[in-house]
Amino acid sequence: MPGKRTTRLTPHQRREQLVGVGLEMLAERSLDELSTDEVARRAGISRGLLFHYFDSKRDFYRAVVRAACDRFTDATEPDGSLEPVAWMRAFITGFVAYVLEHRQVYLALVRGAAGSHPAVTDIVGATRETVARRVRDGRKRLGLPDAPRLELASRAWMAFAEEAVVNWPVQEPDAREELCAFVESSFVSMLGLLDRPGVLAAR
Repeated sequence: MPGKRTTRLTPHQRREQLVGVGLEMLAERSLDELSTDEVARRAGISRGLLFHYFDSKRDFYRAVVRAACDRFTDATEPDGSLEPVAWMRAFITGFVAYVLEHRQVYLALVRGAAGSHPAVTDIVGATRETVARRVRDGRKRLGLPDAPRLELASRAWMAFAEEAVVNWPVQEPDAREELCAFVESSFVSMLGLLDRPGVLAAR
């Protein structure tokens, strides 16, 4: 009886498979602990063959981090046809939902990869900028004028929101709704402060 035929993957499919394995492992461990030996084993190939598809371990890490960041930005992009307030709430809800559901991957990216792997700092930085740009876009959609400190404030708000979402006690009843309301109120407060420059004047 003939043996079972295995499906031969194209180079693109194999790369996607290996990156997918890397993403699965990133949900269990930090980027530092992402072993290319184990990635190859899980994919059913040799470690040497893995480097047929990626120039180096650095190249593989960058592919995994880029894929994770792309998933994050895609999942948190609101529908552009929404009304301004609905758009803002969709942005915040998407951000909260993604971080809660992919907490380990998110922490591996924003707190691990950027610091311990300079090779991927630019990818993580570009992702942060994409989210910060959505904060600025939200202000424009609400009909508010530009503000001198908007770019700085958007990045500061992101750090605040990230800390809140990562550490919120989500096991409590209605925790997710409470968290979304808290993050939304901080967003509105940030925009309000930017509209009252006198509040920020030097004392």
